[in-house]
Amino acid sequence: MSQPSEMENQAHVLFHKFLQGKKCTETLNAFRELCTELQLDHTDFQHLYQKLKGSLNYWKAKALWTKLDKRASHSDYGQGQACSGTKCLVLGAGPCGLRTAIELAFLGAKVILIEKRDTFSRNNVLHLWPFTIHDLKTLGAKKFYGKFCSGCLDHISIRQLQLMLLKVALILGIEIHVNVEFKGLIEPPKNQEKKTGWKAELLPANHPVTEFEFDVLVSAGGSNFIPNGFKKKEMRGKLAIGITANFVNRHSSAEAKVEEISGVASLYNQKFFQQLHNETGIDLENIVYYKDDTHYFVMTAKKQSLLKYGVIRQDQRETNALLNTHNMDKKSLLRYAHQAADFCTNHQLPDLEFALNHRGDPDVAMFDFTCMYRSENAALVRERHGHRLLVALVGDCLVEPFWPLGTGIARGFLAALDAAWLVRGWGMGTAPLELLAERESIYQLLSQTKPENTHKKVTLYSIDPFTRYPNLNLNFFKANQVSNGPGEGLISEDIHRNGKPLNTLGDVEQLLSWCKEQIEGYGNVKVVDLTASWRNGLALCALLHKFRPNLIDFESLKETNVAENNQLAFDIAEREFGIPPIMTGTEMATATSPDKLSMVMYLTQLKDIFKDSSPGKGFNCTYSEVCYFCNQRVYVVERFSAEGKFFHRGCFKCHLCKATLRLGGYAFHSGDGDSVAQWLEHLPCKREDLSSIPRQGEKLGKFPYSTRLCSPSIFRE
Repeated sequence: MSQPSEMENQAHVLFHKFLQGKKCTETLNAFRELCTELQLDHTDFQHLYQKLKGSLNYWKAKALWTKLDKRASHSDYGQGQACSGTKCLVLGAGPCGLRTAIELAFLGAKVILIEKRDTFSRNNVLHLWPFTIHDLKTLGAKKFYGKFCSGCLDHISIRQLQLMLLKVALILGIEIHVNVEFKGLIEPPKNQEKKTGWKAELLPANHPVTEFEFDVLVSAGGSNFIPNGFKKKEMRGKLAIGITANFVNRHSSAEAKVEEISGVASLYNQKFFQQLHNETGIDLENIVYYKDDTHYFVMTAKKQSLLKYGVIRQDQRETNALLNTHNMDKKSLLRYAHQAADFCTNHQLPDLEFALNHRGDPDVAMFDFTCMYRSENAALVRERHGHRLLVALVGDCLVEPFWPLGTGIARGFLAALDAAWLVRGWGMGTAPLELLAERESIYQLLSQTKPENTHKKVTLYSIDPFTRYPNLNLNFFKANQVSNGPGEGLISEDIHRNGKPLNTLGDVEQLLSWCKEQIEGYGNVKVVDLTASWRNGLALCALLHKFRPNLIDFESLKETNVAENNQLAFDIAEREFGIPPIMTGTEMATATSPDKLSMVMYLTQLKDIFKDSSPGKGFNCTYSEVCYFCNQRVYVVERFSAEGKFFHRGCFKCHLCKATLRLGGYAFHSGDGDSVAQWLEHLPCKREDLSSIPRQGEKLGKFPYSTRLCSPSIFRE
């Protein structure tokens, strides 16, 4: 048997050093040292993983390659080609940012991740749901951290989780840059001779990543950083004051014997909490204790006990003032946390000493659980000068976690997989509005997810949301709702509802010119722009009256009745042409001036409907404008075309499960007076049992089942 060469031995040593890295910079340096030794370019995202496999084929590395190869072979990734032309910038090297970046790499995208710090310093311990444990094991977690979820353990420190995911990300060819701060987006220039796309403004300003052009931005920068265009929604409950504390874990035999507390509440163990209060004066609602790199405690304290203990100096009505650092006594907080931890572990942890945070202070914090925030939307699309940008949120900037319930990392990972599914659709060319409508439909489920209401077969989980969420309705929001309803502001700049770009100022000018031409002759209406000229509602009513005079008694309208005029126009447009209003008549009346983008989108829809019609003559409803299934009128904005026929989008459904179909994912059968559209290959609703699906040559009722097969993922293309 041949002996390994000196180079191979050195590479093995460096690979082991990389696997055992305990700090962020140490791990980054070890990986670059390994790549240098193997003469590999660590920025070669397309080939790095395969070259590492070819260079490191000894048993310890092979075990990891087996795990990653199995993961990468999943059909959702399209053999690493699903997003081969997509370039992604990920903000933040927290667990959710890294987890999202890994999925994007599996999809074949070029991924660069930036992090403003160069240390992983968070000692807090995360509770892991069964699916997160399985998910991490499929990424080779135990190869990086041998103690990962051994036995009945179901938690890990944030720092260890970040290190684990960092190593996977590096192996998959993700570029990671630390000490780099994101300051904002740099829009594509108006002069497109060089076809320059979206870039990032960074600190330091001369960092090489400032030259990186990308079409996807994923923000995992935490709850304090949400990109422009997103709105935060407040979720407020009764007053809840949280305290986290980390103590040094010396890993002694005495410490190992102390039992963890996976979660105990005063409601269910009144005797325990009453005894705690009687002996120490500490009054808690609940407490959790986990052992990992540190002894970690998280508890919810009652306000009166904090006041009596001197932790809070003065009672305040406003929560912000109550928990302001100037109203907090740090020494009393340390004493409070120390006594609570000592009592709850039955005084069995010897020499309780506070661990230190990244500032070198005792790692104890008190904060407000009362008010948490979630983003109103999960993604948006921007466009400038012909370059589109998809912006997606994950982690705390999407939904802030409630620490005592241990839902943070589980929902964070679910959102990471959802974001990867979104980017997959983006890379495969799905229309922006359809993509965003689907993402918002999935997002509605996130805050309610828990192990009990997600699919039990965690081994089947993938980026496909159907594998994780039972009873998922991807059409909860429609594409035409994204820009005007729950997704207000999701489409910014100049993408209108049908996904067609209005790339230039000339397009807007043409729209304004068309509006002026149609309204000319209405003496009391003057249109000079696409904002203030439309506020009193007369211009909208005049435009509708020009083409459908039977619907509006224009002479009866008064300029002062702003709300009534607008509401009349909005109601008619919605009822007759299927165009949802951009706001209510009252909202238009209270606004100084309507939003230009909203008006451009709204008027563009009217123009699309009226452009081929003669003023005053109404419409000739031909056979092609009738839904082939329900035989009702199909308006332009809700029309779906297939097989040379028109359908309502809501009528274009599977005959079996009634789910709405997409182009490329159906078979059309016509005969015996009946017509039906159905999926070529579909998993019956829950996608868990293939046994009931007819195969080649079988009959589906009286409709023959197509022999052509296609991937279920095509349904959403």
